[in-house]
Amino acid sequence: MWWLTRWAVRVFSVVFLIAVAGTVLWSVLNPPTTLYMMQESRRLNGVDHEWVAIQEIAPIMARAVVAAEDANFCLHWGLDIVAIRAAIDEGSSRGASTISQQVVKNVYLWHGRSWVRKVMEAAMTPLVEAIWSKRRILEVYLNVAEFDEGVFGVEAAARHYFGVGPEALSNVQAARLAAILPNPKGRSASNPSSYVRKRAASILDGAATIRADGRNACFQS
Repeated sequence: MWWLTRWAVRVFSVVFLIAVAGTVLWSVLNPPTTLYMMQESRRLNGVDHEWVAIQEIAPIMARAVVAAEDANFCLHWGLDIVAIRAAIDEGSSRGASTISQQVVKNVYLWHGRSWVRKVMEAAMTPLVEAIWSKRRILEVYLNVAEFDEGVFGVEAAARHYFGVGPEALSNVQAARLAAILPNPKGRSASNPSSYVRKRAASILDGAATIRADGRNACFQS
């Protein structure tokens, strides 16, 4: 069985080196698309997506998505163990996925419920955290997140919903964009339901809190 062990080590080594190379590559280059974007592009005959640097995005947008999706973003190393334990106790995976995990899923893996994907996601997230800065992780997240059917990234979302560039987003507009992220095809930022309005108000409070207590320090000065 020695040959099986040797081949297993070789396969693992190749996979690891590919993962490291891919992580280093997208730490300096902007991913032009993702697997999910390509799937949606084929289904819809095109998607709306344009990359924008994080310094060209209104600062409130970054704080809003962190407050909405991962308030402890600056405090963990990719996996929020406290959130995962809370989700397990509740019998749900809701709220356990960090922004870093979502970036790994969107950029390197695929959507859908799968233990194989979850294991790969959990294994690769610390690698991304080790090589990328927190600011880079958030920049990629803001550029690949889905905000409506066929609308990807905050640049496209800002123009789609409000007719402005991402640098001109108001506090309320940014909070509403963050509020629709868990269900972008079922919620609207420009025609918000009462739930989205309440959620956006809560996100604004959270964004103010993480700014006051320094939990935005890893991605904003």
